[in-house]
Amino acid sequence: MQKRTDYHIHPDFSPDADKVKIRDYCHRALALQIEEICFTTHFEFNRPYFSFPPDWLDNYFAEIGQAQAEFTQQGLRIKAGIEIGYQRGCEKEIENIVTQHPFDYVLGAIHHMAGYSIASLAESPGYFGSRDLKTVRQEYFALLAEAVKSGLFDAIAHLDIYTRYGIRHFGNDILTIHRGIVEPILQEMAKRNMGLEINTSSLSRGLKEFHPSKEVIALAKKAGIKIFTVGSDAHKLEELGRHIDEALALLDEFGLVNHVFTRHVASLSGPPSP
Repeated sequence: MQKRTDYHIHPDFSPDADKVKIRDYCHRALALQIEEICFTTHFEFNRPYFSFPPDWLDNYFAEIGQAQAEFTQQGLRIKAGIEIGYQRGCEKEIENIVTQHPFDYVLGAIHHMAGYSIASLAESPGYFGSRDLKTVRQEYFALLAEAVKSGLFDAIAHLDIYTRYGIRHFGNDILTIHRGIVEPILQEMAKRNMGLEINTSSLSRGLKEFHPSKEVIALAKKAGIKIFTVGSDAHKLEELGRHIDEALALLDEFGLVNHVFTRHVASLSGPPSP
């Protein structure tokens, strides 16, 4: 059986998350019989509502360390991660954060395009409403390719996040814009031994598939990507572990294995189920 993990959790350090303490998520993980979790505080550059106190990382690692001391003996493994929104021109700042702190897992994501958060119900219309689908395709995948080639991330989060709210503007046509453009990006990820996250939050937002879709996962496997993680993208306590079992079943269906990370090194969480 594959290990039940949740590798995308936003505690109260994330400005866009509920004020849920790391310790509370740990108690909830034990109750849900999740074996390993990774906290991924959401960090963005040049966004007014993503402001952090100067000592936030010291406090973050201190709280994770306290949780590890309390919960490891109870059977819960806890890792320290971060989700960083990639933006062009911020590579040096990202490098400074990820190299100067003992993260286990650095999750890269595309959240902002042309100054708009495409992952936001409020902001996304400003982006999708001002472009045709061809332009969205070109701009998004160009930025994603840069994020991958930066070498700053262990894995890519919710690769087709543009479907979350883009489907409201373009309908089902947006579900296939990856065809013919994502393949070389996936090949580059495989070359760099990067991971691909199966993000389950889409099912709670009315979409029919995970981020990314089964078609993209199949392309990732064909490209040679072997490292996959599973994350609920929890911003609230009740979202922890949501749809994780379905995601693990999907990995089994493809003959793929859920992974965990320790200081940027991926390892198997268990063999695929028979």
